[in-house]
Amino acid sequence: MKKFRTLFLFLIIAYFSQAQTKQENNLTFLHTSGQDIVNETGEKIYLKGVGLGNWLLPEGYMWKFGGLGDRPRKIEKVVEDLIGKEKSAHFWKTYRQHYITEADIKRIAELGFNSVRPALNSRLFLTEDENPVYLEEGFQLIDSLISWCKKYKVYVIIDMHGAPGGQTGANIDDSANDQPELFINKKFENQLVNLWVKIAQRYKDEPTVAAYDLLNEPLPINTGSAEKYKHLLVPLYKHITSEIRKVDQKHMITLEGFNWANDWSLFDTPFDSNVFYQFHYYCWSRPDNLNSIDGFLKKRNELNTPIWVGETGEKGNAIYWATTQYFEKNNIGFSFWPWKKLNTKNTPYSIKKPANWDLISEYTRGGEKPDSIVAEKAFNDFLENIKLSNCEYFEDVCNAINTRIPGKIEAENYGFDGYNRSYFVLETLKKSEFYRKDEPVQIKLDSTDETQFWSDQSIELQKSEWVVYKFTSLEDKTFRFSLKASSGAKPTKLSIEINDKKIISIVNNKNLTETTLGNFYLNKGENKIKILVKSNTIKLDWIEIK
Repeated sequence: MKKFRTLFLFLIIAYFSQAQTKQENNLTFLHTSGQDIVNETGEKIYLKGVGLGNWLLPEGYMWKFGGLGDRPRKIEKVVEDLIGKEKSAHFWKTYRQHYITEADIKRIAELGFNSVRPALNSRLFLTEDENPVYLEEGFQLIDSLISWCKKYKVYVIIDMHGAPGGQTGANIDDSANDQPELFINKKFENQLVNLWVKIAQRYKDEPTVAAYDLLNEPLPINTGSAEKYKHLLVPLYKHITSEIRKVDQKHMITLEGFNWANDWSLFDTPFDSNVFYQFHYYCWSRPDNLNSIDGFLKKRNELNTPIWVGETGEKGNAIYWATTQYFEKNNIGFSFWPWKKLNTKNTPYSIKKPANWDLISEYTRGGEKPDSIVAEKAFNDFLENIKLSNCEYFEDVCNAINTRIPGKIEAENYGFDGYNRSYFVLETLKKSEFYRKDEPVQIKLDSTDETQFWSDQSIELQKSEWVVYKFTSLEDKTFRFSLKASSGAKPTKLSIEINDKKIISIVNNKNLTETTLGNFYLNKGENKIKILVKSNTIKLDWIEIK
C-alpha cells in the first residue's frame, strides 16, 4: 500500500510538473495592466517585433514602382497587363505563398524579435461585390502564420492595413478612388465591423494572437480627410470593439490616432478595459533628428494604458539604435517596418532585384511597355528572389535595431538615462543644435551628403565631460574596440572604461581618424563603455566593436 501511494504521488507530481512546463513553454493571452502589457501569470511582456508589410498588401514603393503601380490593385493591373490574366493569378497565389513562410518566422525569432504585425488587405478576405462574400485564402494565410508563430513563440498583432472602402484617401490602403470611403459610405463600415467579428470568431481562443489593430493610419491631414471625418473615428472604434466583445472578451485591442496614427487628441477615457494606444515613429528629417515622444508619454499618463509603436524604421542604423534605446527606456514596445523589401540596405533582409526589373518599373511611370516574355521572366525571378533563402541579410541593421554588437555605435547615441548618468557636460543650458535637441551634449553635423538617406554627425566634448554607451553581446567573447575621433590643436587624453576595465588612450589627429583601442572581453548580456575626456577637447564620431 505504501509503495502504491508513493507511485501515485510520483505520478501526480510528474503530471503537474509537465503541465507547468507546458504552460511555461507556450504563449498565453496578453492583457493590459496599467501602463504595462502582461501575460496570464502577470509577467510583463515587452513587444518588440517586425512588420510583415508588402505580403498581404503589396506597396508600390517596396517594388520600386511609380504612380501606375502605387497600391495593390494597380500593381495587380500592371502584372496582368504584362503577362495576362491566367499567369497573373498564378503569380499572386505563388507570391503570397513565398513572401512570408515558416522560414521567415523562425528567423525572426532567432534574431530576438517576439512579435509580428501582418498588414492585411480586406480584399483578400472579402470581395468587393455589391453583396460581398468571404474569401478563404486570406484566412488560410493567417492560419498558417499563426501556426508558425505558435511554434516559434512569436506573438501576432493583426493589422487592418486596408479597410473596405479605404480609411486614408491615399494609396496605402488600396483605395479605389483616393477617398476614405470607409467614413463616407455606411456599407463599408458595416463590412469592416463584420470582417473584424469574423476574425475575432476565428481566433478568439488563440493566445498567439496578441491584439487586434483595428485600423492603420486613418485620416491623414494632408489629404483633407482628417478635417472632414475625424469626428467619426472614435465612434467607429467603439462600434467595432463592441461587436468584437460579443464574441471575444480576451484579446487586446490597439487604437491608432488620426493623421498617420499620431494625433491622439480624440482619445480621452479608454472605452474598453483591454485597450492600448499606438503611434508610428519615422524620423525622416534631414539632417537626422530624433523626434520627441513627450506628447505620447503625457497622454499615456492621462489614459493610464500601455502605448506602443506599430511602425518605425525606413531610415538608417543611427536612428534605429537610438529609437530602440529611446523606446525601451520609456517602456514602449515597437514593430520595425518592414521585415524585407526590394533592393534595399536598411531592412533586415533585402530582396534581390531581378534582371530587367527597371523596365517594369519604368512602365509604371508611363514608360514603354516591356515585352511579355521579358516581363514574365522578371516576375518569375522575383518569385524566387522573395524566398528568405535567396534574400540578402544585413546584420548591421538587425544589430542596430537590437542595440547589440558586433556593430558601430554612433557617438550621438549615448544612453537615455539623463544628466550625470548617461552623460556629463559643464554647460547644461546650451542645447544641441542637431539630433537630440533637448539635451546639452553638443552634436555636430559632419556631412550633408544628399546621396545618403541619413546624415553624418559627431559629438564634441571638453575636459572632464563624459558619455556612456550601453549595448548587448549575445555571447561571452573578446571583441576588438576602435573609435573614430579628432583632437583639435592639441592631443587629447581619454579615460575609457569598458565594463570594469579602464584604459588611457591618446587622440592626436586634427582630422577624424580611426584609433584602435585593443581587445576586450565582454559578458553575454548588457555591457557598457564610458568615455571621459581627461585633457583638451575631442570630436567623437563613432565606436566600433567587432
